[in-house]
Amino acid sequence: MDGQLPDTLTRISSDQLDITVSDLGAEMQSLVAHGEDYLWHGDPAWWSGRSPILFPIVGKAPGDRVGVDGQEGEMAQHGFARRMTFARAKAEATRVVHTLTDTVATRRAYPKPFALTVTHSVSGATLSVSATVANTGRAPLPFGLGFHPAFRWPLPGAEGQAHEVTLANRGEPALARLRDGLLDDQRHPSPFRRGRLTLDPAMFDADAMIFPEGAGTGLSYGADKGPELTFTFDNLPNLALWQKPGAPFLCIEPWHGMAARHGAGPEIAARPGTCTLAPGDVARFRWSVTVR
Repeated sequence: MDGQLPDTLTRISSDQLDITVSDLGAEMQSLVAHGEDYLWHGDPAWWSGRSPILFPIVGKAPGDRVGVDGQEGEMAQHGFARRMTFARAKAEATRVVHTLTDTVATRRAYPKPFALTVTHSVSGATLSVSATVANTGRAPLPFGLGFHPAFRWPLPGAEGQAHEVTLANRGEPALARLRDGLLDDQRHPSPFRRGRLTLDPAMFDADAMIFPEGAGTGLSYGADKGPELTFTFDNLPNLALWQKPGAPFLCIEPWHGMAARHGAGPEIAARPGTCTLAPGDVARFRWSVTVR
């Protein structure tokens, strides 16, 4: 973490955490605690992402096309925000705020005025990431919003150990899968038992594990002997876990919105979990992680 950062990166820190965030996508690039980076480092041989912000859709659209009020346009998986440069609105020792608003380019596929604000902040051993979406137009604003942080698997200091995800509500939410990248309506038995899931790369041979409902508002990820990451989620009712099979990372993804249903049309408003804001309204979303 020493040395001069590029102009496109901002460093924030507490007495226990060091974080860097890029202007590109308002995407976190590192999360250092105890002298170790817990965030996936974005090796493109596996997956170049680290912690992208998903907006205005989560997941894929049929044929990579979306519809808004009958107008259709092209949109890649997880939307355009992760590929756009945000404005750095504020940078303080423990907090950085990025903003994105609609442009001529975004309105080609998504003809809606909006303001998206992403804030990363640290306090002690806890990182908080929040997003607000404001409808700055005169008509309803449909959208999905999700977070896609990837963490090392195995975690530093837990090499060779089984890793578990434990839901704070001890639930056993039903599992959904993707078919051709789109959400299948079929539900499968939960892989959780009393809220506990021992991770196995084979679980991801069929792509992400998606839990449309019932995963609750928090979880922990770790091993019996080693560090533990404890998460909380606010206004993010959908959860996905993903690993590119065999890759050394686990994505823990809280969402409000999901991929389009298999066989459905392109309209964003019809996607499961879509938010719709009235003119002038604002929606807020937040996740946090504490490194123990």
